[in-house]
Amino acid sequence: MSVAPVSIGDVAGVIAALAFAFLVLRLGSVIGKAGKVLDEARMGVRGVSEQTVPLLSNVTDTVASTNEQIVRLDTITANVSSMSTNINALTSLFAATVGSPVVKVAAFTYGVRSAMNGSGKRSDSGRPGSHGRRRRG
Repeated sequence: MSVAPVSIGDVAGVIAALAFAFLVLRLGSVIGKAGKVLDEARMGVRGVSEQTVPLLSNVTDTVASTNEQIVRLDTITANVSSMSTNINALTSLFAATVGSPVVKVAAFTYGVRSAMNGSGKRSDSGRPGSHGRRRRG
């Protein structure tokens, strides 16, 4: 058995091959860990999407319900506006119908009372209507 002579280049080649093999193993483990991280991220995204779809459905239902309530509120607001207009017209009608006769009756009764109290008498000053005042003295 004879042993072949080993040169320094052969030793360097073996060392380089071992270093390359070590580098490939380390790189493989890093890629494996990155794959696990990507799998976890994929599962997280799947979980978020599974929870987001029902959530978006609930939000859609809530928005539809809110829109229905807004339509009802618009109807109520329109009815209140109509009622306000009707009450304003009714108040104006009442004031025109009852207000003027009430003022006339009040003026008439005041005139009758003044005439009854005055009885045509004149006060000391000679002016009508000043007889009810008291003089201080």
